[in-house]
Amino acid sequence: MTIKAHCKINIGLRVVRRREDGYHELQTVMYPVRGLYDIVEVERSEGGDVEFEGCGIVVDCPPEKNLCVRAARLMQQRYGVGGVRIRLDKRVPFGAGLGGGSSDATAVLSAINELYNLTLDKPTLAMLAAELGSDTPFFVYDDAQYCTGRGEIMTPIEVNLSGWWLVVAKPVEGVSTAEAYSGVTPALPDDDLSALVACPVEQWQGSVENDFERHILVSHPEIAELKHTLVDAGASYAAMSGSGSAVFALFRSRPQLALSDETFIHVELIN
Repeated sequence: MTIKAHCKINIGLRVVRRREDGYHELQTVMYPVRGLYDIVEVERSEGGDVEFEGCGIVVDCPPEKNLCVRAARLMQQRYGVGGVRIRLDKRVPFGAGLGGGSSDATAVLSAINELYNLTLDKPTLAMLAAELGSDTPFFVYDDAQYCTGRGEIMTPIEVNLSGWWLVVAKPVEGVSTAEAYSGVTPALPDDDLSALVACPVEQWQGSVENDFERHILVSHPEIAELKHTLVDAGASYAAMSGSGSAVFALFRSRPQLALSDETFIHVELIN
């Protein structure tokens, strides 16, 4: 079974408070980016092993810690499924705030559900996904969601970006999740992010903000420069996605961009 595990962007992100369990309460809108994806191939295998092969973008992670492998192990432990062979063609940059690893893990959960005829529904798959990461459940539902809690509590939200050109760009440097959270100051907002996102895109800049930008754009000037370049190129809205380092931007017409050859860039017209 072959699945295109697409990534996501965060439209606004508020870090509301630090929880007693060490996690943070968030408010964010996650939106799927269907044109930028990893290819995950999953098939049944003899015996009870989880076999993993990776290609494409090299991820500095031991196979046993890869979210794909962890997802397969979870299904084996929970439902007693047999062997699984996974091949991951990595195309979504990591350390970018795009949720590529989380999407891959969800793809594995969904594939095993079908391959072993488990007939698990989406709420059950989302609960399993939440054990692997905070944004992983989002990819079970595959449409725009207003996310709270650690990011795993989701409410469908209408976000119509049809006809907009989306640019996702990532500089060479990445930002670890630990670095992102270590510099943020949680605060309860006095406005409603979901209401702000309901406004026209042209009104988002300056109101639909990512709390991580306040310190990351200072400590990583290359990311700040990338965002400014996209705005100067005519973006109606530009922001960092998640904890970075990827920046995305929305344009009314296909942009002409002059970026460093080392910068990863993806451009798509949203349908």
